[in-house]
Amino acid sequence: GRVVALAAALVVLVPVAATAVPIEGFAPYQPQTNCSPNAKPGTLKLSTWLQKTYPGSGSLGISRSCNDGGVSEHKEGRAFDWAVSVYSARDRAYVADLLAKLFATDAEGNADALARRMGIMYLIWNDHIYSSYYGFRARGYLPCKVLSTCGDTLRHRNHVHISLSRAGGNGTTSWYTGSTTVPPTTGTTTGTTTGTT
Repeated sequence: GRVVALAAALVVLVPVAATAVPIEGFAPYQPQTNCSPNAKPGTLKLSTWLQKTYPGSGSLGISRSCNDGGVSEHKEGRAFDWAVSVYSARDRAYVADLLAKLFATDAEGNADALARRMGIMYLIWNDHIYSSYYGFRARGYLPCKVLSTCGDTLRHRNHVHISLSRAGGNGTTSWYTGSTTVPPTTGTTTGTTTGTT
């Protein structure tokens, strides 16, 4: 009886393991190198998902003119500015919930699993940056030498900036292809949510 039960369990488990979608690695830094500002399919899907998942939040846009100064993934259509405010308790809770989901360890033990499957390269919120190439650890982000000269936009206090890898922007990583879903938040995170409370 015990052998039969074990064999039956293996028959059930093996196909599941065989069809599991491998997780992507941490996205490397891929800065904007050309002018292609039309919104890419992955960026559009992420934008839509965020606004649907967190009602009342909004969009400050995806595309940016290539005539604007500096390097920006907006100019390749693979960055999204999610409109949330540090002054709103609801919005702070939204961001904390998103970061917990992105940086949670999944059932297979993969750190920052959702962020990796979405192809997130980095995000900036409330004077902090969380980048894949630093393991999504919260680091200070101050774009102005004198903080008092920085407005809420530069400090990312009225939006979360999310830059995607080229694969994420093109919608070819596992979350966009429908091979995986958003896991429930477990509370297990490797990144920290400093600056979101």
